[in-house]
Amino acid sequence: MASLSIPGIEDPDEFGLSAPVCRTVAAGGDVLLLVPGDSAAARAAAHAQDDDVAAVMEITDVAPVSVPHRIRGRAWIAGWLTPVRNEQRAEAAMLLAERHPVGELLGIGEALQPDPAPGMYGRTAWMMLRLEVGEGAVDDLWGAEAVEPDDFAEAAPDPLVAHEAELLQHLHAAHGEQVHGLCALLGDREAVCGTGGPAVPVSLDRFGLRVRFTDAEQRAFDARFDFPEPVRDVAELRRAMHRLFEAAGVR
Repeated sequence: MASLSIPGIEDPDEFGLSAPVCRTVAAGGDVLLLVPGDSAAARAAAHAQDDDVAAVMEITDVAPVSVPHRIRGRAWIAGWLTPVRNEQRAEAAMLLAERHPVGELLGIGEALQPDPAPGMYGRTAWMMLRLEVGEGAVDDLWGAEAVEPDDFAEAAPDPLVAHEAELLQHLHAAHGEQVHGLCALLGDREAVCGTGGPAVPVSLDRFGLRVRFTDAEQRAFDARFDFPEPVRDVAELRRAMHRLFEAAGVR
C-alpha cells in the first residue's frame, strides 16, 4: 500500500489497498498515478498550473500472510507532481489499464475520453498524475539505502511479483510441514526452530524464499533460503522449491 503526502497539506490522501486507485512506473522512470478528481493531490496539482508540486510517496510492503510484524519494508519516493496532459493522457491511461486490467472501475475509461465527464463539485471524477522521481530510499531487512533516480528508472519488476501473494498463501496452507522442514538447512539454528512454533513463508522473489520461524519461547526470527540461481517464472520456481525441500530432506 502507498500514501502520497504534499507539503502544506496535513491530511494526505491514502492510496491503500482498499482505495480505488492504481499506479505504475513508466519506461522513463516516472510514476503514474490515477487519483480521484476531488482528492487533495489532484487539487494541488491542478491549482499549480505550470508549476511542479513537491510530493513524497511512501510505499509500505506488507506480507500477504497472517504473521506478527507483517511489515517487510518501506520505500520513499520524493519528486515533483504534475497532471498528465493532452496527448500523453491516452498513453498513460493505456499503460495503467494494461498493468491494472480493471480500467472502467478505476476511471481509466474516462481518462481516455477527450473531455472527461465531470465528477462531483464540477471536477473531473478522475485525474492522472505524473510523479517525476528526484530521490528515493528503501528500508527493509537488509538495511536502509538511498536509491538514485537512474537506478530506479532502470530497475525491472521481479518476475514473481504478480504471483507472490497467492504463492505464499499456498505454501503456508498446503505445504506448511515442508516449509517448517527447511529448518534442517539452518545448521546451528536447526534445534531452535525444530522445537518451536509454526514456520510461515513471508516473502518470495526470484532469488529465494524468506521464512519466519518461532522458537520454543515464542521468539520469532527470519531465515533466507536462496535458490541456486534466479528463477524467471513460476515453472522454474517449482523446480527450485523442490530442490530446496529435497536438500532439507522433506517432500
